Amino acid sequence: MSESGARLIAVTLDEASIERGSPDVEHERAVAIYDLLEENVFAPANATREGPYRLDLSIQENRLIFAISDEGGEPVIAHLLSLSPLRKVIKDYFLICDSYFNAIRTAAPAQIEAIDMGRRGVHDEGSRILAERLEGKIRLDHDTARRLFTLICALHFRGS
Repeated sequence: MSESGARLIAVTLDEASIERGSPDVEHERAVAIYDLLEENVFAPANATREGPYRLDLSIQENRLIFAISDEGGEPVIAHLLSLSPLRKVIKDYFLICDSYFNAIRTAAPAQIEAIDMGRRGVHDEGSRILAERLEGKIRLDHDTARRLFTLICALHFRGS
């Protein structure tokens, strides 16, 4: 398979299983999808059909369902991913993001930078766990795993 075909051209969220959020939450989700589509390496492992691909995400019984179809919308494969291994790192990520946004208002630049380094570290950890969980199912690079982890976090964000 060519590298140009190993990519996503569309990501949709199942409205029946993924709660709609506030306008701010919906904006975060849209930005995460935009960033993912802008640049990615994504293909089902051992794909028999050439990409590019479409990804429909839904949540069912604490599992994230990756329904992958080809460019024309014909189903290719679906993978179920338990969200349990990601729960702690998502929670940690939200906590450190809260600290970061609070620090921006009052902390010294050195403190903000230290918190941001921690935030990036937790984000990298979540991306690594996600990539490990998808290994043998979906082929993606590090940057795509990071963007996909961002989207998964945006799916869990409730907002205020």
